[in-house]
Amino acid sequence: MPKITFIGAGSTVFAKNVLGDVLHTPALQGFEIALFDINPERLSDSETMLNHIKNTCGSTCTITAYSDRKEALRGAKYVVNAIQVGGYDPCTITDFEIPKKYGLRQTIADTVGIGGIFRNLRTIPVMLDFARDMQEVCPDALFLNYTNPMAVLTNVMNTYGGITTVGLCHSVQVCVDHLFHHLGMDATGVKSKIAGINHMAWLLEATKDGVDLYPEIKRRAREKQKEKHWDMVRYEMMLNFGYYITESSEHNAEYHPYFIKRNYPELIERFNIPLDEYPRRCIEQIDNWKKLKQELVNNPELQHKRTHEYASYIFEAIETNVPFKIGGNVMNTGLITNLPKEACVEVPCLVDRNGVTPTFIGDLPPQCAALNRTNINTQLLTIEAAITGKREHIYHAAMLDPHTGAELSMDDIKAMCDDLIEAHGDWLPKYN
Repeated sequence: MPKITFIGAGSTVFAKNVLGDVLHTPALQGFEIALFDINPERLSDSETMLNHIKNTCGSTCTITAYSDRKEALRGAKYVVNAIQVGGYDPCTITDFEIPKKYGLRQTIADTVGIGGIFRNLRTIPVMLDFARDMQEVCPDALFLNYTNPMAVLTNVMNTYGGITTVGLCHSVQVCVDHLFHHLGMDATGVKSKIAGINHMAWLLEATKDGVDLYPEIKRRAREKQKEKHWDMVRYEMMLNFGYYITESSEHNAEYHPYFIKRNYPELIERFNIPLDEYPRRCIEQIDNWKKLKQELVNNPELQHKRTHEYASYIFEAIETNVPFKIGGNVMNTGLITNLPKEACVEVPCLVDRNGVTPTFIGDLPPQCAALNRTNINTQLLTIEAAITGKREHIYHAAMLDPHTGAELSMDDIKAMCDDLIEAHGDWLPKYN
């Protein structure tokens, strides 16, 4: 029986989307769905919920919850990863509160920036543990990574884990539809091309019937910028650098040195930047879980409709050899020619029986590549820190981060990193 393993299955809502889709896909019937999570209560909740969906849709898949990770992985053909190491309390709280003491403010802190660096440092060792298990029990499995920081973790699994890994992010999927809807434009029939790095990929082309839509997009964006709205940072970046970015304004506000600046406090109001947004979302999700549990876990009649999540479509394309196109995070094997070969990039990929095949892009516009490289610098130094165990590379990663470097002195950056290392305690390995 072929097997799909889901690590981090206690993420019940996300497990519903990804694995509920699998249960509804004809080509994936008869698979074993193996669930693993370090929280036994949440693992049991997800198992119960998925059995409800299985019963209501008549799937022939088998759902099994495992207490042993290696056994959950054994013989898997596909592995889906959706873990968060350290959770909201204590680690996300630490990622936000200690930088605040130094005057460094963040919005999401899960990609680059000081929060992204430390989320990586506590997650990379766990991911490499997965890779060691997989090398033993399912070395040929395709690993789909949904966990942030996407670029670094996908890079590490490919480069140091020896596991074929593709990173999947929602921002590419929704980019064009959300932009066009917000500007009051019709996205039907629009051809687009998106490439760059995760959370900073670029809408390089948007055409319809051979007509370039960017002039109209920018005209409407300039009008939108005259009043407050939820996407002001991305519009400002597009109007200054020429291209729209895939990931949200609250994310991009902290990827660049231009928006969150204590010497320009008016920018927060001007560009409608939601500081401390991620902790707010975490608290809201925790508060909402009791109600969601009643709806999902305690509902034997639970229904599911297939979502836009890529995972089941990837599995289906490989199983049936009917091609499917995705935006995937993969290693830069000459795909984007003006970004480093060591980087993980986000490009269109074709999926069929041969697996996930990325497409060649060539050079990005020079200003777009330059902005990408500012974030790649921090990503690569974070990996260097995790692999070598050298504290100095944590400092380097933080000093190279555009937002952190724009706000703090080198001495303060090093002191802040030291405080974060101490506060994380056993969540981090020892750094020399």
